[in-house]
Amino acid sequence: MARTVNRVLLGLVGLVLLALGGSVLAVGLGAPAPSWWIHRGRHDVLLDHAERTRWRESGWWWPVVIAVLAVLLLLALWWLTAALRRRRLTEVLVDTGDGEGAQVRGRALEKVLEAEAAGLDGVTRAQVRLTGRRTAPRARVRLLLEPHVDPGTTLQDLAARTLAHARDAAGLTALPAKVRLRGVKHRAERVS
Repeated sequence: MARTVNRVLLGLVGLVLLALGGSVLAVGLGAPAPSWWIHRGRHDVLLDHAERTRWRESGWWWPVVIAVLAVLLLLALWWLTAALRRRRLTEVLVDTGDGEGAQVRGRALEKVLEAEAAGLDGVTRAQVRLTGRRTAPRARVRLLLEPHVDPGTTLQDLAARTLAHARDAAGLTALPAKVRLRGVKHRAERVS
């Protein structure tokens, strides 16, 4: 979801900047101004003296300008932190009992969980992604199930075997998981 929003926002901002910048460049090079453009000629400035000083004496002008710029700055910082934040857990801290602890690569634990989940009865394919903090990871599991499998039984087996085994092996107190189950698409069977 965030990736889609990010791409749409970047696309819209890019299109607006391209349209404005391209029209300024075109008018500056002597092309006729588009009908929606606010300035008409090649020697026309973007903001003349009257436009720049129109609201300078109004009491609301500077607070509104500062508030809008502050909101834009906060939105830009939020967008930057959301883009730079890692979605996938790179390592899990395992309590070894000696006070030091050990680190297990997140990808390695994901691969082990995927292999064990794919070994469950009726599971065609499994995908696991670890998120959260390294001391309190969370799992996102996607299972592709064969048509004859009971989803409830598969979910119980996943919780009782795969997730419990990973939780115990890593020495975690809990390993919460979001599980998405999907069935393999197949043709209807004919009864004769």
